[in-house]
Amino acid sequence: MHTNLKKHAKKAGQPPGTVIYTGQKRQDDCDITIIDYNQDECTVYEHQKDKACLPFLKSTTNTWININGIHDVELIKFFGEHLQIHPLTLEDIANTTQRPKIEEYPEYLFIVLKMISYNEKTRELDTEQISLIVTTNTVISFQERAGDIFDPLRRRLQNAGSHLRKAAADHLAYAIIDTTIDHYFSVLESISNEIEEVETKLLNDPDNTILHRIHKLKNQMIGLRKTVWPMRELINDFIRSESAFIQKSTHIYLRDAYDHTIQVIDTVETFRDLIAGMLDIYLSNLSNRMNSIMKVLTIIATIFIPLTFITGLYGMNFEHMPELTYPWAYPAVLGFMLLVAGGMLAYFKRRRWL
Repeated sequence: MHTNLKKHAKKAGQPPGTVIYTGQKRQDDCDITIIDYNQDECTVYEHQKDKACLPFLKSTTNTWININGIHDVELIKFFGEHLQIHPLTLEDIANTTQRPKIEEYPEYLFIVLKMISYNEKTRELDTEQISLIVTTNTVISFQERAGDIFDPLRRRLQNAGSHLRKAAADHLAYAIIDTTIDHYFSVLESISNEIEEVETKLLNDPDNTILHRIHKLKNQMIGLRKTVWPMRELINDFIRSESAFIQKSTHIYLRDAYDHTIQVIDTVETFRDLIAGMLDIYLSNLSNRMNSIMKVLTIIATIFIPLTFITGLYGMNFEHMPELTYPWAYPAVLGFMLLVAGGMLAYFKRRRWL
């Protein structure tokens, strides 16, 4: 949340339509891949320059232009100029804090997606914005950085028998959306394994780190929920759209993607309930543990209160106390007191009371 506020602060005072990249600073070059295809053939052009895309923008075949890196605002403006993209759309492409949405323009459709990945080592969620410009024969995708989940789509495009090769550009846009949603299930599976691990540790061997992990999972569910709910609205608007860029034959596939989105939302809500339950279990265990500690300490105090009262009332000044005549008795008693204190601290630490 704080990160998004900082990103919005970069645009403070700027007029609408100002193209400002709000993501992390990057020094690498943008990379363009062009896939031109029809029912009979598919050609892939990698590591292209911006001007190499111009012939494909008016091609009669279907074309997928994928741009890795939106930190180069001049490149975004280049496509805006040649495709007559509205300045507000160009601004949204460079603004990485957009929520998933679909907007209709006379010349194109504008779609914003959120691709989510899960790092198994750090157990962190990473969100990347993907923007799509959809025209009659062309889909242009803008990604923040290289690396994505669309390799299966690229392989399907190179398969002569695939339905994707025979369909129009709007079906490719649907396939990109559907692949993004399907990848949510992989992320949820990884989070499910993390939840099971935390739940097992919570019940069998809770420690001081368990609360941090529960809190981290809770924040991840909040982030997922903010991403998935707008995706539901996006697909719903996509289905209801009467744009000329969307064929009726695509609607049945969009309804299937909508069902997948509902499943993801239900799973996220289930995980939120599980995490809330784990937090209640942790607090209950903490309360029970504190009661157990107070019980032991109360027993110890109860035993020593009358002994302390007796020694305090009579003192230790009896006439026949052989220890008083020993020159090493005083340091021995001090050492014994330190030993008792150290032993009690070690016992409390072993019982995880400290």
